[in-house]
Amino acid sequence: MRNRIVPLALIALLVILHGQLWYGRGSIPDVSALTQQLTDKQALNERARQGNERLQAEVHDLREGMDMVEEKARFELGMVRPNEILVQITK
Repeated sequence: MRNRIVPLALIALLVILHGQLWYGRGSIPDVSALTQQLTDKQALNERARQGNERLQAEVHDLREGMDMVEEKARFELGMVRPNEILVQITK
């Protein structure tokens, strides 16, 4: 009798473990689906990061660009702000 119980218990344990491998939490299909979701989220994050960098570069250009535009307008076009006096010295 004892000779039959040990193999049956081992087979039952093997069936349970095999069932967990295919249908339980952390199963092969579950891990595959989570891996796909992770890949999708990483691609979405990369696109968002590139968009953020593009917007940050645009903001930087606008901040720096206005100073550059103002400087060019002052020297090339003689721009003067309100309540400001322009003095030019010529040779």
